[in-house]
Amino acid sequence: YLTETSNLSARVCFCPSLSDVSLKREARLRKFRELHFKRNEARKINHQEVVEEDKRLKLPTNWEAKKARLEWEVAEDEKKKECAERGEDYHRVKLLEITAEDAERWERKKKKKNPDTGFAGYAEAQFRQYQRLTRQIRPDMESYEKQREDCGEDFHPTSNSLIHGTHVPSKDGIDRMVEDVEKQIEKRAKYSRRRAYNDDADIDYINERNAKFNKKAERFYGKYTAEIKQNLERGTAV
Repeated sequence: YLTETSNLSARVCFCPSLSDVSLKREARLRKFRELHFKRNEARKINHQEVVEEDKRLKLPTNWEAKKARLEWEVAEDEKKKECAERGEDYHRVKLLEITAEDAERWERKKKKKNPDTGFAGYAEAQFRQYQRLTRQIRPDMESYEKQREDCGEDFHPTSNSLIHGTHVPSKDGIDRMVEDVEKQIEKRAKYSRRRAYNDDADIDYINERNAKFNKKAERFYGKYTAEIKQNLERGTAV
């Protein structure tokens, strides 16, 4: 009897109470509800992303750039209106907002671009040559100071200054000029000019396209057909 009583008491001690079981069950159900809510939230967000991605794919390829450009234009118009209301110059205000780093970056970008788009006129060609020559100039401060001492007050001429014809170029300057002229002559010799028309040449074509074709044929096969051509011209062809 004592043994059965002790075993029963041990079972009572080790068996969990109903309150503990209900608490655990409530915790598990709460955890399950949280997971279910997170799953639904993730499903909703994924669906929204899919819809947004489908909208982006249906847009033009340069839509982002166009959108940014339109936003920038709207902002610029608003700034112009604000400056007009305050009576300020918009371009001046805009330049004041540009930082030194942005200005240097834009200058480097401009230098990378090639302004030479081909021959458009003698004035443009002369201006490009002037820019190229001025970029090659390296200031010589020693000769500058020496010339300034020699000229004195006439170094900054006025309407009463008479310094015309008094400057004598240095030997180095003359050598640089000669070297540049030689480079220009060499570069000019490489240009492909329009070939002159020869009035005495035989007319063996019916139009401009046929003339070009005959020139190509003569260039590639002329040495093989020279004898046949001479026989035809003499009338002795077999």
